[in-house]
Amino acid sequence: MPAFEELVARNRDRVFGIALRILHSEAEAAEVAQETFLAAWRSLDQLTGNQFSHWVARIAANRSLMKLRHQKVANQFEESMESPQFNARGSLVETVADWAPTGEGAAIDAELRGAIAQAAEGLPDPAKQVFLLHDVEGLDYQQISEITKDSIPALKSRLHRARLAMRAAIDRFYAEKGSAE
Repeated sequence: MPAFEELVARNRDRVFGIALRILHSEAEAAEVAQETFLAAWRSLDQLTGNQFSHWVARIAANRSLMKLRHQKVANQFEESMESPQFNARGSLVETVADWAPTGEGAAIDAELRGAIAQAAEGLPDPAKQVFLLHDVEGLDYQQISEITKDSIPALKSRLHRARLAMRAAIDRFYAEKGSAE
C-alpha cells in the first residue's frame, strides 16, 4: 500500500492535468483523477513492466474522454434555456461584467487565447487528444501511442491536421483583428 501511495503522489499532478485539459473543469478533473487511481488500484495486477506513469496517464485520458462523450450526449438532449433572474422587488437582475482596466496587448492576448481554446474545442476528439497530449502535455509519440493504442503514423497525421486547424484559427483571428482596425 505505501508503494502505491508513492506512485499516486508522483503522478497525481500529471493525471489531474490531463483530465483538466480535456474536461476544462477542476471538479470533474479531480473526480476523474480519483476514479483513475481507483481503477489503477483495482487493476494493478494487469500492469506489466514498470511503466505505471504511462499506464495511469492512459487511464486518465480514456476516462476523461468517456466523461466528455457522456456530457456531449447528455447536452444534446437537454435544452439549455436560462431563465431571467429577478431580485426581491421583482426587477430584472442584469449581470455586469467586471472590466478591469487592461492594456490593449493584454486584451488581444486574452482574445487570442480564447480563439485558440475555441479552436482546440472544435477539433475532433482523436485530434484534440493527440494535440493536448503532445503539444500541451509534452508527451512523445511513443508515450501517446501507448496511451491511445494508435499507431505512431496515425498520431502524426492527427497532430498535423490538428495543427493546421489551429493555424487556420489563429490566421482567422488576426484577419478579423486586422479588418476591425
